Amino acid sequence: MTRLNRDQLLALARSQVPETTARALYQRLRNGTAPLVIDIREREEYEQGHIPGAIFIPRGFLELRIEQHAYDPDTPIVLYCAGGVRSLLAARNLREMGYTQVESLSGGFNGWLDADYPITVPRILTPEQQARYSRHLLLPDVGEEGQIKLLDAKVLLIGAGGLGSPAALYLAAAGVGTLGIVDYDTVDLSNLQRQVLHGESWLGKPKVESAAARLRDLNPDVTVRPYNEPITSANALEIIRDYDIVLNGSDNFPTRYLINDACHLLRKPLVDASIFMFEGQVTVYHPGAPEEGIEAGPCYRCLYPDPPPPGEVPSCAEAGVLGVLPGIVGSIQAVEAIKLILRKGQPLIGRMLMFDAMDMSFRTLTVRRNPACPLCGENPTVTQLIDYEQFCGMPARE
Repeated sequence: MTRLNRDQLLALARSQVPETTARALYQRLRNGTAPLVIDIREREEYEQGHIPGAIFIPRGFLELRIEQHAYDPDTPIVLYCAGGVRSLLAARNLREMGYTQVESLSGGFNGWLDADYPITVPRILTPEQQARYSRHLLLPDVGEEGQIKLLDAKVLLIGAGGLGSPAALYLAAAGVGTLGIVDYDTVDLSNLQRQVLHGESWLGKPKVESAAARLRDLNPDVTVRPYNEPITSANALEIIRDYDIVLNGSDNFPTRYLINDACHLLRKPLVDASIFMFEGQVTVYHPGAPEEGIEAGPCYRCLYPDPPPPGEVPSCAEAGVLGVLPGIVGSIQAVEAIKLILRKGQPLIGRMLMFDAMDMSFRTLTVRRNPACPLCGENPTVTQLIDYEQFCGMPARE
């Protein structure tokens, strides 16, 4: 085997790998023919600034992670390092892997800086956050960029009970930066069979205070905003408008209709769930986001235009509920919220996930928009919030 010195190796690489200049790359990024730009420097270099839109893959992981970003071997790719040497050799390796349109940036990031082209100084996780969210950072669909989205997100939970407990715990653990919790009940001994946010030391105290203390202890990155008050037509819009996503964990129809209507009027995604005895269901009511390619789905009133008469549907307090059931269903709500924040996967928009704990079965039903829906239909009649305190035999609370 012929031994090559450094200069010979670089000469060989240049004969096999085309190089592009900072000026040429800048023009391509501006005119809409942008290649996949990959920064292969070390983290401390990347943190000082990078080419706008560049994907960060350290040199030591390039061959292992390239397929996560470039599935097609004909994808146009430009690699860059600090001066253009490491990227030249790395590009040669990618060509050996079968990538046909790989280039190296001549002069690297230093050449880009010398040309006075714009750079982006990335927001980065602290060492403590890198350790806390390390398993997220390993996931291609999350990574550091996704984790920062989670930290920037604001999610409102309606209820700190059976569904709100697991949802809040997992959202806080995942690093969702701001969690609002609306609940005006106190912790009762009968809650502890399923409401895992609370403990005996909090009996008789407000659930929102118990929840806030537990979540702050779980993850100090998370800002918890407790609302120890009933949510009504007077305050629903004011509370909800500050959040990106709402999770409904309420166990009564008046609140369910109120939250659905408020979220639709404010164009906020609503992750809705309910439980009864051994069964649960989860769906996402989404008003649509054309800029994200998300079509509007049905709302709660598409399925149930009006609340049922008093006494027709028993509550969990009357019929009972398996303690572990809300843990499963509330966790699914947390998954749906995280998918919406990351803009990954297929949220349950237009689909209802049904779970039966007795035979451990999951079914998914298609749910379509109702053109005659009184809220989101073609001729809406519900145009403002309504309080339904007397429906289902539920008295208004002061």
